[in-house]
Amino acid sequence: MNEIDSEVRVEIYRHFVDAGVAPTYLDIAQAVHVDPADALAAFRRLADDHVIVLAPGSTYIWMANPFSAMPTDFTVRAGGRQWWGNCIWDALGIVALLGEDAEVSTSCPDCGESLTVSVVDGRVGHDHRVVHYSIPAARWWDDIGAT
Repeated sequence: MNEIDSEVRVEIYRHFVDAGVAPTYLDIAQAVHVDPADALAAFRRLADDHVIVLAPGSTYIWMANPFSAMPTDFTVRAGGRQWWGNCIWDALGIVALLGEDAEVSTSCPDCGESLTVSVVDGRVGHDHRVVHYSIPAARWWDDIGAT
C-alpha cells in the first residue's frame, strides 16, 4: 500500500468515527490535501484490495469494514453516537475500534426478538448468546454485499 492509500485509509476511518457517516472522495481529498483525482484513485485501489467496498457502479463507500455506510440490522451506540456494522462481528469490531463502552442492537434472525449486546470495559456481556455465520469466512468476499 502506498503512502497516499495509507493516508486515505486512515482518514476514511477517522471520518466514520467522527461523523458517523462515510466520506466521499472529495471529503478525503480535502482532509489529506491531495488532488480529488488522486483520492478517487486511492478509493479504487483500496476497493480492489478489499479494504473498502464501493457501492456498485459508483464512487461512494458502501463499507469500510467494520463500518457500513448504509443502515443495517447491527446498530452500535456509544458516547451518544451511532454507527452501523455489517454483521455482529463488524459491530463488535466498531466497539473495539472505539475503545469505549457500547451497546450493539440487533434482532434474532429466526424469531425477530430484539437483542442487545453490551460491552463494558472491553468485555462482552455474559448472556450466552450464539453467533452463527451461514457462509464460511473464507468465502465472504465471494459476494461481500450478500454475506
